[in-house]
Amino acid sequence: MKLEVNNISVLYDRAVVLNNVSLHVDEGEIVGLVGPNGAGKTTLLRAISGLIGWEKEALKGTVGGKITLEGSVNYNGEDMLKLRAFEIVKRGLVLCPERGRPFREMTVLENLEAGAHLCKDKKVIEENLERVYELFPVLKARTNQIAGTISGGERTMLAIGRSLMAQARFLLIDEPSVGLAPKIKADLFERIKNVHGMGITILLTEQDIGFAFDLAKRHYVLSQGQMMAEGSPDQLLSDEVIRKSYLGL
Repeated sequence: MKLEVNNISVLYDRAVVLNNVSLHVDEGEIVGLVGPNGAGKTTLLRAISGLIGWEKEALKGTVGGKITLEGSVNYNGEDMLKLRAFEIVKRGLVLCPERGRPFREMTVLENLEAGAHLCKDKKVIEENLERVYELFPVLKARTNQIAGTISGGERTMLAIGRSLMAQARFLLIDEPSVGLAPKIKADLFERIKNVHGMGITILLTEQDIGFAFDLAKRHYVLSQGQMMAEGSPDQLLSDEVIRKSYLGL
């Protein structure tokens, strides 16, 4: 088992965002996490990557800032909820946030180099940079461009590239196609397939069901903070309730 999430619950004050959510991702898989807006998909990825735990500590003692995080996240047999976010990154489990969230005032190259800040071997950094440029030639063309000026699709590619610079072995990719035109989406998803082809395991949230189902063979359906179903695209599409109520099809 590569990643096993067991009974994760997240509450902001008394608002339940996730309620006993469980899933697993085996080594080498691409798994989709789909569902309507506000389902809790991003919160789940943030919990797995250690950001909810960081936020919980940061808000401790503030008025109206109580966060409750329960359950377990096991990655290669180790409980990630006991680790800080940067320690999770060191283990190769890396989050690519929605819309990429680059350091907007820095160049594309500086953003990529920032992803490698935990690596001290210059040769490894250079090799990883060449690998990123091979996967995403547009980033090489934008090397010296300010990241705040690149397109939405390029920001997502930059986020994935930044993760590869951190020597990611497992990517959590949050809504990679949001706001992108169909042609740009198709190109981006081909790039994600190429990343997976390098042996990197992926858990991906996505609003575009068609693209998600084309990319991954197994999916979880999340709605209102609860896991509603699991299965292949064919299994989920054959269930009329799931298709109409949670997939919007």
